Amino acid sequence: MDDQLSTPEETPLPAVEPEGTGGVPGIGRIVLGGTPIGNVGDATTRLVELLATADIVAAEDTRRLHRLVQSLGVTVSGRVISYHEHNEAAKTGELLDHVRAGKTILMVSDAGMPAVSDPGFRLVEGAVAAGLSVTAAPGPSAVLTALALSGLPTDRFCFEGFLPRKSGERSSRLAELADERRTMVFFEAPHRLEVMLRALHERFGADRRAAVCRELTKTYEEVIRGTLRELLEWAETNEIRGEIAVVVGGAPEPAPGKPEDHVAAVNELISQGIRLKEAVAAVADDARISKRELYSAVLAAR
Repeated sequence: MDDQLSTPEETPLPAVEPEGTGGVPGIGRIVLGGTPIGNVGDATTRLVELLATADIVAAEDTRRLHRLVQSLGVTVSGRVISYHEHNEAAKTGELLDHVRAGKTILMVSDAGMPAVSDPGFRLVEGAVAAGLSVTAAPGPSAVLTALALSGLPTDRFCFEGFLPRKSGERSSRLAELADERRTMVFFEAPHRLEVMLRALHERFGADRRAAVCRELTKTYEEVIRGTLRELLEWAETNEIRGEIAVVVGGAPEPAPGKPEDHVAAVNELISQGIRLKEAVAAVADDARISKRELYSAVLAAR
């Protein structure tokens, strides 16, 4: 293992071999390898096998890859290169050429699934456009782990990644999410957590339920659950460290209102040529109120 990854520097890629030599033209592929988000014991058998056999391992950080393979006791036999947000535009084409030549490329990020808030999307996008094979060796997910541990509804959720750092852009993004009814999952850096929670508190309200998930699967894993007010107070009085995922409950369902409040909407539809019964049904379904009561309210208003 140390001979293969003796330094944290990448191993230069060889020139792409012409068809008929090395690899098997036409059956190369890209494999997105999910890596542990904390506990190395969560690495899958398939990931270990791919690390040992892939022709090329493209890693977000070769130093972290070096530590991972040491912990797993696996020898990387293929070439190792760095592939991250600062060089993926330059290296994607070269990697795709190696896939065309029949090579298997294993893409790994620092933790979790590549291409999800991590490098890898550009490589997948290029491979799909070129008609090349892409698959995944699934592994641990900070998004799903945080969601499952949050205690918040899991039947419908959305992943929002990192909020913008600039206050104006962050405020605009949260304004778009103010009425989102699905549970939301965010990532955040520990030194920005207090600022984030304050912004959530101001936009979503003090009583919105949420959870801060810290150091998932690691020795000091911690999940703090409560209202946004309670979580903000906790962040203000504690030194926050480690990897952070924040899960926020969706907006509550709006109150349906009184049937009388929706008479004008029915009359507007009628003025457009829609029959009374159909107009009442459409408005009642949208407002989640009784069709019978709305129909009576429309007749009473006349």
